Amino acid sequence: MTLMRDLDLGRGIVVPAQLLRAVTSRSGGPGGQNVNKVETRVTIEVDVEALPLSADEKQLVRGRLAGRINRQGVLRVTSQAERSQIANRDRALSRLEEILHDAIVPVRPRKKTRTPKAAKRKRLEEKRRRSEIKKLRGRGEGAG
Repeated sequence: MTLMRDLDLGRGIVVPAQLLRAVTSRSGGPGGQNVNKVETRVTIEVDVEALPLSADEKQLVRGRLAGRINRQGVLRVTSQAERSQIANRDRALSRLEEILHDAIVPVRPRKKTRTPKAAKRKRLEEKRRRSEIKKLRGRGEGAG
């Protein structure tokens, strides 16, 4: 396998390439002979414990990416969209970088807001108007 690049997770956090492992396999789907003889699907694996993150960040990764982490604590990202192994490897590395970056970003707590009085008044006035329109329907001689 060719050399892989380091992952930059932002805020000065870099995952060295030697922590990553690439596994190739045959891709599924249409593609003729190429699919049947070339291993183009690439799975990038990294041990969550080995990541250069704080204990809290590792816990965030484990919680947010639980569906991608196996029992051994290995995070996996697969790509098989491209026809070449190199393109799939680059795509999987970019995806891994993106999901790890998103997983360690702390979620800001939502600030509670209140509905403005004017908006409340406008909504209630509109309800009254609709109600009045509906009440006036069918009140003529031909109704019924």
